[in-house]
Amino acid sequence: MNTESSAAQAPEPMEEVPSTAIASPSPAQVSGNSVVRLQWVFGLVALAALVLSALLWQKLGTIQEQLARQSADAGSQASEARASARQAQELSMETAAKLAVTEARLSEVSLQRTQLEELMQSLSRSRDENLVVDIEAAVRLAQQQAQLTGSLDPLLAALRSAELRVTRAAQPRLTPLQRAIARDVDRIKATALADTPALLVKLDELVVLADELPVANAVPVARNNETIKRKPDETVSSWWLRLPSVVQEEMRKLVRVSRIENPEAALLSPEQSFFLRENLKLKLLNARLGLLSRQIESVRSDLAAASVAMGRYFDTSSRKTQTANALLLQVRGQLKALELPRVDDTLAALATAAAGR
Repeated sequence: MNTESSAAQAPEPMEEVPSTAIASPSPAQVSGNSVVRLQWVFGLVALAALVLSALLWQKLGTIQEQLARQSADAGSQASEARASARQAQELSMETAAKLAVTEARLSEVSLQRTQLEELMQSLSRSRDENLVVDIEAAVRLAQQQAQLTGSLDPLLAALRSAELRVTRAAQPRLTPLQRAIARDVDRIKATALADTPALLVKLDELVVLADELPVANAVPVARNNETIKRKPDETVSSWWLRLPSVVQEEMRKLVRVSRIENPEAALLSPEQSFFLRENLKLKLLNARLGLLSRQIESVRSDLAAASVAMGRYFDTSSRKTQTANALLLQVRGQLKALELPRVDDTLAALATAAAGR
């Protein structure tokens, strides 16, 4: 279109003019040349615009192609990503299912392990409890045998056997029991017991002396007075000289003045004195039986009652009474050595072990 306009507006062939006209063109010619130049400029600009438009169009086409390829690639990648996501989801579901199965099996295994541990602990605890019960029964039986026999050998044997069994068990929770048994064994070994047969002999001597002890209100034995007895060579004429002394001696026998500390002793009759001696002998015999049966408290009470009776109803100034009191004091003093040592530490440790602490 621009070409046609430029062709239409082309100047017609100029007629030859004189040289004077070319040398000095007219204003119309100058304006026509400027128009032609502008047309050429516009044409060049239009051509450049066309070239630029073509280049831009080509570039836009290339960009569109690239965008199309990228969108296609993005679509394919998106589809691949969706497929991968689907596969990952399926894999995660499978993994979750396997994990759930594994956790279930793990919980079953842990439960079985817990049950097995509880079973083992119960078996171990029951074995320890049986051991503690057996040891306690053996120690108590040995203590009873020691009390009956008056010997420490059964108690020592039971404690040593218990210590050996605890050592073989090798249980840390039984360590306090082992220490308690060792302390009781050391205490028993350091204990010295009195001689029971010697005490029995002394009690027998006291029973024999009970028949010879004078009561507090007993009449003293009259001493032989050689001045009152009649001699073979005495004559009848000297009899009246001895009569006052005989009467005086007989008057002295009618009245007796003595000091008695306890009023009960002064009121004793001969029959009551007999029963008093028998009661004293019964107390001593009961103490002897209690000593044989290892009833120390009963022996103490019987000997205390016998000591009170001897001090209240019998003559304390008599040599036999003093001998009996000395024997009684010796027996009562030696009773303290008859007390068997107790195994309280071992029994307390057994109770603690049986309670499971």
